[in-house]
Amino acid sequence: MSFSSKTKNELCRLPRQEDCCVRAELAGIICFSGIIRNPTGESYLRINTENASVARRIFNLVKWNFGVQTTIDIKGSKTGKHINNYYLYVHNQESLNNILSGLRLIKNDDVFKNLLAFRISEGLVQQDCCKKAFIRGAFLGGGSITDPEKTYHLEFVTNHYLLSKDVCKLLEYFSLNAKTILRKSNYVIYFKGSENIVDVLNIVGAHKSLMELENIRIIKEMRNNVNRMVNCETANMEKTINASLKQIESIELIKNTMGLDRLPQNMQEIAQLRLEYKEASLKELGEMLHPSIGKSGVNHRLRKLQRIADHLQSSKKI
Repeated sequence: MSFSSKTKNELCRLPRQEDCCVRAELAGIICFSGIIRNPTGESYLRINTENASVARRIFNLVKWNFGVQTTIDIKGSKTGKHINNYYLYVHNQESLNNILSGLRLIKNDDVFKNLLAFRISEGLVQQDCCKKAFIRGAFLGGGSITDPEKTYHLEFVTNHYLLSKDVCKLLEYFSLNAKTILRKSNYVIYFKGSENIVDVLNIVGAHKSLMELENIRIIKEMRNNVNRMVNCETANMEKTINASLKQIESIELIKNTMGLDRLPQNMQEIAQLRLEYKEASLKELGEMLHPSIGKSGVNHRLRKLQRIADHLQSSKKI
């Protein structure tokens, strides 16, 4: 089961809330997954979902708030992925009008008469709990979240432009700045980044999924930190080995041309130690001397040896 499906299943198990929140959640679902059809003169409502728990949730929300039992039609998916499509219908004209009016999806004023508009009515989301409920419904109806093991991405998809603007404004109320793009005639409201997705999950009430995402994020950050440390250590080791090989090459050149015995005593000592302990660090070489010296002192002597080797090499070429 995908992370998105598990999140929706968790939300569908939430207990029944106040009637105002039930209406707000149902409005969010219908706005994002509902269609009003009018093939023979009488309109009907159809709500589509691929999640059985969401279908059950919609059935209960309509029954709780309006006392209407929707009819359900189950069809197999054409993709062949063993996914069912659940279609919930409200055919009765009076029941449909009551639902649309109760969810404030029909405007009746001096300017608009019986105008159907899939938008967020301010009277529907006056309280914070109702705002959260609408966002939850929008996620159940047209939302999805990518597996956080792969990437962080949460989105709401709708083909209603004004609705997408309303949802962005509603999310801004909770200090969430969503981005919107047009994808195949659909408006996609999306978030990237684990922090924003965590906030959305907290708002809609998916706390179990939130904790799972947080655990995944912590593990991924730890893994990335370990990888960075290993890469850094590997780079430092490679740098140390390359420097050591170059120093040994210079000391061998001095040894084979003028001889190490012609060097000052302190430089003879460091040259012999470098030849004997090829993989030792500068600090370790300094501790082997008597008296011991620091890294800067060892590096100073090795640089002198390098200059002598460069001079001998230049003389050899001439």
